[in-house]
Formats: sequence, C-alpha cells, structure tokens
Amino acid sequence: MSKIKIMCTSTGCIEYAPERYHNLGIDIIRIHVLFNGKEYKEGLDLDPVEFYHQLETIPDPKNHLPSTALPDTEDIRAAFDNAIRDGYDEAIVYVLSSALGGTYNKICLIAREYEGRLTIHVVDTKITCFGEGLLAIKAAGFAAQGMSSERILQETAWMMRRQVFMGVDGKLDYLIYNGRLKGGKAFMGQMLNICPVVHFSPAGEIVALESVRTPKKALMRTCELLKEKIGDRKPEDYLLWHVYTGPSLIETLRTIEGHYGIQTNHEPVIMSPVSGCHNGPWLAGYGLAFLRRDDEPLEE
Repeated sequence: MSKIKIMCTSTGCIEYAPERYHNLGIDIIRIHVLFNGKEYKEGLDLDPVEFYHQLETIPDPKNHLPSTALPDTEDIRAAFDNAIRDGYDEAIVYVLSSALGGTYNKICLIAREYEGRLTIHVVDTKITCFGEGLLAIKAAGFAAQGMSSERILQETAWMMRRQVFMGVDGKLDYLIYNGRLKGGKAFMGQMLNICPVVHFSPAGEIVALESVRTPKKALMRTCELLKEKIGDRKPEDYLLWHVYTGPSLIETLRTIEGHYGIQTNHEPVIMSPVSGCHNGPWLAGYGLAFLRRDDEPLEE
C-alpha cells in the first residue's frame, strides 16, 4: 500500500480555519504577498485580519496596492524532498485555480523533476480559499483510512464538480485599482453603486454572476442563489461557511441570511490574503461543499 502525502497551497486557508485542521500532516506551499515594501509568506508571517484592516484604512490605496509572487522553487522542492525523506511513495498537491496565476504550472513543472522518485499528482482545484483547503483536508482523512491515490482523486474530483464560492464585493475600489474592472464599467459601477455577486466559473475564474445595485440587495440576491444551489439537500450532506475579508459586510450578511432560512454549519474562514488583495477588504459570502452520500455514484 502506498504511503501518500497531502499538500496544499497557502491560499487554502487551512491555517486560518479551526484548529482541528492544523495537525493533519498537510504540508503547505506558501505563496508570497508584497505590501508596503515588505514581502510576506502567506500563512506564516502575515495576519489576515491586520492585512485587511490596513487595506481598508491605508491612505491613497491606489498607489499602495498589494501584489503576489509565486512560491519559491526551493520551497516546492523542499516539500517533495521531505516527503521522500519521510518515506512517502506519492504526493497529492491541491493548488489554487490555475486561472488565478502561475502557481499550478510552476508546481507541475517542478514535479516532473521527481519522476521515478516520488509520484506526484498536482490538482487544479478551480477555486481558492477554504474550498481549496477543504479538498486537502478531506484527502488527508481518506489517506489516513488507507484509501488509494486513485480513489482519493476520484472522491475529491466529485467534490470539485459541485463546489461553490459566492460573495459580494461591497465596494469596487480594489477591482478597479487592480484592473479587473475598467473604463465605462468601472465608471457606471461606481456611479450607480453596483455590487457584483461573484463566483467561480467551471473554468476556475472568479467572475460576476450578477450585478445588483447596493450591497444589501446584492447580499439578498446571494442568499437567493445559494438557496437554489443547496436545493433540498440535508445539512448533514454539505458544509456551508462564511467567507469574508474585512468585518463590515459579513455582519450585514448575518442579519440578512436568517430571512432566507440559511444557517451555516461550519465556522467562518477568512479569505486568503493572496486572493483577497485583488478584491479588497469589503467582501462577504459563502463557501459550500457537498459531501457524497453512499447512494450517490462516484463517477458520472
């Protein structure tokens, strides 16, 4: 039986999630954040609460934008080298969506160097934040049960086909500053106080699902859309949690969701700074992961 090491990129927010996930033996490959003249390794020396507070309060934010950098080559190799040293035969690496940067391609490239020494499966999760991290957490549990890598990949692929990230950018500032919203759309969005309801497309891109006037109405529409996603599925067959950057909009969401009968069954998890630096400190929404029942086929 193969000994399987589970890894995840830092955008999976495992270190920001409840403590019960911190000692599962999941190795973290860290992406960098550059902000205010300093370089940080996400999850190691950058506190997300303080980071989003700075984004919200910094003077002249347009000229003090954070940026990101790929994981160090040496860190990726070290993760694979350590797995070999510790007697692992295989590694499964859950990586943030390849549509969000070059991390996936870089890890794939380095993984080729280990052919014949370590069998490495690099998974493009098509998402980020705790949705990504939860895939690694589930995989670690499967590996601990002695499940084969083939079966683990099938189980997490089932989850990936159904995963949901949905939220509202309460202000368009950072989307405009980062060039994700340009020209007339940016002008009209600000003038009309439009707030996009964003989600991850099947291709792994974060895009506007709908555009709604005012943050409150956008959050209401998010709740409606989420209810449609959940359908008649029972709470024991999914995990639902709040995703947020700064504190302001998430409190509004909590006051609204009860009117729609929405109740989260997992603790909230703050958004990865690598992901959140492009959206800014005014995002709130949900992560939703479906759990496969015994009567549901693994393959479709």
